[in-house]
Amino acid sequence: MYSPRFSKQSQALHSADADVWAVSDRAHDLADKGEDVIFLCVGDPNFDTPEPILDFARARLGVGRTHYSPAAGEAVLRRAIADIESKVSPHPCSPDDVVVFPGGTNAIFAVLSCLLNPGEQIVIPEPMYIGYVPITDALQLDVRKVACPAQQGFAFDIETIKQAITDDTRAVMINTPVNPTGAMATPEQLRELAAYCRARNVWLISDEMYSMITFARRHTSLRAAAEQLDNVIVIDGLSKSHAMSGWRLGWAVAQGEMVERLIEFAGATIFGVPQFIQEAAAFALEFDTYFVSQMREAYEKRRDLIVERVGRIPGLSCYSPDAGMFVMVDVSEVAESGEAFADALLDAELVSVLPGKPFGPSAVNHVRLTLAAEESELSRALDRIERFVTGGCLKAG
Repeated sequence: MYSPRFSKQSQALHSADADVWAVSDRAHDLADKGEDVIFLCVGDPNFDTPEPILDFARARLGVGRTHYSPAAGEAVLRRAIADIESKVSPHPCSPDDVVVFPGGTNAIFAVLSCLLNPGEQIVIPEPMYIGYVPITDALQLDVRKVACPAQQGFAFDIETIKQAITDDTRAVMINTPVNPTGAMATPEQLRELAAYCRARNVWLISDEMYSMITFARRHTSLRAAAEQLDNVIVIDGLSKSHAMSGWRLGWAVAQGEMVERLIEFAGATIFGVPQFIQEAAAFALEFDTYFVSQMREAYEKRRDLIVERVGRIPGLSCYSPDAGMFVMVDVSEVAESGEAFADALLDAELVSVLPGKPFGPSAVNHVRLTLAAEESELSRALDRIERFVTGGCLKAG
């Protein structure tokens, strides 16, 4: 009898936080049966890609831009990214510093694959993006998590991060603005951490996928804050800011031999991102001011709506995030965990939210609510959440 065998990497991907989307999957099953489920669990923008970008992509398809692309990316897109980096940073950026990937997550996988061997150590603050877990598990990395507690507004504590770095640490990876908390590192924090990592001969990677969705203050890139760039890698993309999640377009910005390694990795594994998508992305970056600001304003209004409504529900609390597409809600006074709250809420009121536990221990008593829904839908969901909590469906255990 044949007995299939699989790699350690595939097993890690199969088992890593397998229950992350359990509540969401159950919600989709209920919706398929005709139930009126409200989904507040996804990070996919509810906006369509702006029409000018679609028109440009159609035009590029029409002239045959459907062939292989260079492993590093099309020159027009690499130049557009480099121009943006140069405008916001005291350090000039060359197109030769940019490597294009099919999405930010793929860029992260490529970067970590080029930097760390199985068993080697990486430091990551938490709560952290769920997608880091299967990547680090598949690469068999030793992950040291650094808590950013809710009591401190999930804010970065650079001293704590520095204390987590040991002689075995090969890399530190931060996410600013943070998915799921919306916390943002300050320029001073980034500068200090970059200098410290460099002195310890440690790579510093900054995932900045939410860089264009900020509210009270503008995002500062690690590349702009750091005084030296030879240990710095920045990852960004258009999935969130330009409602282009399905286009799969991200990039990494680095220097020197790291760029060469990334290009070799991209050439061996993805063989280039479609030409017409890259050219549409370059167009988006050049003509994005209006529609990015429109989406940002909509997210800010939705954030304010959630924060105001949650603040009026006894037993729930949250703080107003500085950036991003989510609000983390503390449910510790009414439920024994975020998982218990999310499960019971779906059963009682058909509202799907994401439990905080998969983001890290600091978020275990929280649930994540998305801003990727119309205000009317958010209001309807919050009405149900208020009825659920005030009705005493859950008690702290």
